[in-house]
Amino acid sequence: MKVADLFKFRTPEIRALHLTWIAFFITFYVWFNMAPLASSMLKSVDWLTADDLKLFAICNVALTIPARIIVGMALDRFGPRRVFSVLMVSMSIPALVFAFGDTMTQLLIARLVLSSVGASFVVGIHMTALWFKPKHIGFAEGFYAGWGNFGSAAAAMTLPTIAITWYGGADGWRWAIAQSAVVMAVYGVYYWFAITDGPDAKAHRKPRKALAMEVSSWGDMIKLILWTIPLVGVLGILVWRIQNLGYLSTTGAVIAYLAIVAVVAYQIVQILRVNVPLLKKGVPEDDRYSFNSVAALNSTYFANFGAELAVVSMLPMFFEQTWGLSAAAAGLIAASFAFVNLVARPMGGLVSDRLGNRRFVMLSYMFGIGIGFVLMGLLDASWPLIIAIAITIFTSFFVQGAEGATFGIIPSIKRRITGQISGMAGAYGNVGAVVYLTIFTFVTPTQFFYIIATGAFLSWLICLVWLKEPEGAFDEEYYVSSVDRMIEQQEQAQLKLQQGG
Repeated sequence: MKVADLFKFRTPEIRALHLTWIAFFITFYVWFNMAPLASSMLKSVDWLTADDLKLFAICNVALTIPARIIVGMALDRFGPRRVFSVLMVSMSIPALVFAFGDTMTQLLIARLVLSSVGASFVVGIHMTALWFKPKHIGFAEGFYAGWGNFGSAAAAMTLPTIAITWYGGADGWRWAIAQSAVVMAVYGVYYWFAITDGPDAKAHRKPRKALAMEVSSWGDMIKLILWTIPLVGVLGILVWRIQNLGYLSTTGAVIAYLAIVAVVAYQIVQILRVNVPLLKKGVPEDDRYSFNSVAALNSTYFANFGAELAVVSMLPMFFEQTWGLSAAAAGLIAASFAFVNLVARPMGGLVSDRLGNRRFVMLSYMFGIGIGFVLMGLLDASWPLIIAIAITIFTSFFVQGAEGATFGIIPSIKRRITGQISGMAGAYGNVGAVVYLTIFTFVTPTQFFYIIATGAFLSWLICLVWLKEPEGAFDEEYYVSSVDRMIEQQEQAQLKLQQGG
């Protein structure tokens, strides 16, 4: 696949790619529609404080982690077309509530629920995998993710102008947020009718059980349990932060911790319910896969996307304080980290496609991330600003290229459970952001960069030991196991029975 192919809009898979990245772009635009309007909110609502907005920022990522897991399971059961459409339409409701809420409770709950829209990323990853061949999937996934992630930057650039120029007045921010919600709902309805789950009915393969990820061995089941615990357990950090800000009583915190434990226990039970019968029966040899590869990619997304979310949150202040820049100049320089996304992420997928060895590309990118953040840790006022900017862009290139390479591998691990694998890896990106941002509250920027570099090198080591080159990663078609064929035959028989009835 070449860059020029992206302009062949009449080609079904290219049309599907453009329809899907636009959906992703809109959801991220809505997800990040609060931060650019924060100052306007404080000026127009006298009962809001800066601490309230900090709490909303925490809530804005709180449910993204479990939502990505739930959405991942829904994808494998219902397909990405339905899930994406329902997600966009349903999430427009809390966005509208947040826009016109007139109490602290309304805004808090609305922002908490709206954080689920961040799960949109894994939906498009799954849809793109249904439309593109294994040998082209890296570039397609990278292009989708690069332009979709740009939605957050677009929100920062346009929403203040829309609020002031189009609507004006103290409530301009409300109408700007509401407008983004309405656009998302309308596009959600359009997406339902504009696309299908792959070029034919065989593209979407359902797992036998969507309640938990299928594994191939008893050892892999234990690993799945161990890697599942942090996905919900990390919410305990958010509860702790909210309690420290004084918005949650000790009793409320205890209840929240117990709820987290209950959810983790429920997930473990579902893993056992799905996999114990399958493992007792025996998994056919041609249907086996190594969970080690899933774990390795979880670590890469923790270390690359988690680092991106964390660094973007602190980089403007770092440049402002280190080189004595104005807030506007520092923000513009820091934005270079996000703008690289448009090129670096598709390039990461493209390189993964072209070199013929996805594992080597992944290892190279993760090592580059470690080197980049070590260099950023060395930066101080004695360094020329232009060199600091160059190092920042260099680091961002590897961070976002690694994100593209991660999802260039995922569809080839186990086609039938691509949604669940994408959901888990995507959730680990948010886990990384929560962990890194929490650590940042206790360390200096220099120490912070070194810590992120350490995370990247650890992920590189995990990939070196665990990540395997996917079989058939550059074939014309995805591998179909005996179980895949059996499930397909059962679905066709059920469909004929329904049509006959």
